[in-house]
Amino acid sequence: MSGFWGRLREQQAAAAARLPRWWNRALAGALIVFGIVLPFFFPPDSGFMNATIIAVAYAVMSLGLNIVVGFAGLLDLGYVAFYALGAYTAGWFGSGFFFKLHIHALVSPVASTLPGVHLNFVLILAAAALICAAAGMLIGLPTLRLRGDYIAIVTLAFGEIIATLAVNGQSIPVGGGMTLTAGNLGISAIDQPYFPGSGSFSLLNLRPWYWLIFGILLLVLFVNLRLRDSRLGRAWVALREDEVAAVSMGIPLVKTKLLAYSVGAAFGGMAGAFFGTYYTEVNASQFAFGFSIFILAMVIIGGIGSIWGALVGGLVLGYINNYLIPDVLNDLPSKFGLHFQLIQVEFGIFGFLLVIMMVLRPQGLIPERRRQLELTAQIAAEDAQLAEAPTGEVTVILPPGEGAA
Repeated sequence: MSGFWGRLREQQAAAAARLPRWWNRALAGALIVFGIVLPFFFPPDSGFMNATIIAVAYAVMSLGLNIVVGFAGLLDLGYVAFYALGAYTAGWFGSGFFFKLHIHALVSPVASTLPGVHLNFVLILAAAALICAAAGMLIGLPTLRLRGDYIAIVTLAFGEIIATLAVNGQSIPVGGGMTLTAGNLGISAIDQPYFPGSGSFSLLNLRPWYWLIFGILLLVLFVNLRLRDSRLGRAWVALREDEVAAVSMGIPLVKTKLLAYSVGAAFGGMAGAFFGTYYTEVNASQFAFGFSIFILAMVIIGGIGSIWGALVGGLVLGYINNYLIPDVLNDLPSKFGLHFQLIQVEFGIFGFLLVIMMVLRPQGLIPERRRQLELTAQIAAEDAQLAEAPTGEVTVILPPGEGAA
């Protein structure tokens, strides 16, 4: 098996050497155009479009978690907390939940006559990003002196705290007979996005929803790429590889870690706000611990630390969870005489996929180059040093006597 992957890498390297330097930009442009025109190939209310919208939103979350886990190397098991905070932001500022207030800003004519707080979706998106960024810094403070499994325990606790707060928030008064959340009853009738000149969105036509989340994905992807190549991105990688050495070289530990948590949380909050308005309801039962593991599985399957891997991992698991299992293969067991549906064992399927990936391709579908070299035993993890040139080429510096590539 290792020989097969070695030959495949050699063929990929030879093919990449023959391609012109501008091919990656041309490919990116072609993919963006394809993403824009994709809805025209399906009916406006098709189940495939619904699955695509959810999968793209999952990819946004996967890209956010990849900053924390992949770039900075901080294992986060409480990412569902930012989904919850983003969704509740949509419920608080885009519905009649706070019925004693009458605040409206750039909303549809219908929403402007309703009680409550009704803000334009762009403002809600910005508010969700800011609230979750602040929460990300809050979760980062107790982990500054922790490493490894201890960070995972703290983030897990934070996620459970937010989930419990969502359930019991109906007992927390905020004044005027209003409460913080509605518990398991949920905040319903959340405003649908409205943009002057285009009108309100409708669940009977999913194309505007798709273009909205696709635009959010492009924004998050652009920020990820810029951060990866920035000074901050390289500081995250340095902390991930050797925290003691990075600090001794002058990298500010507190600032760098907190920025990783806050940026990753902001992206999760944006996706959560979109889910809140897309589902038109925010219910405490949506924020289970298993969702954090689901998003983490996207990062692992795609390739930890790889932007394109996180994107592909989010799309793949999103399609499997929302289209392939429930709509295409759900009745497959009955064809073999088994009396259950595939959706009943979906978590077992995801676990099986993780095991297969760890055995056959532990570096992920589209791995980061350094991690790929380490996991394929081409270089030692503790000795390898990568220096990425401005042209995108990677120089691998090995210990003396072992040569260089």
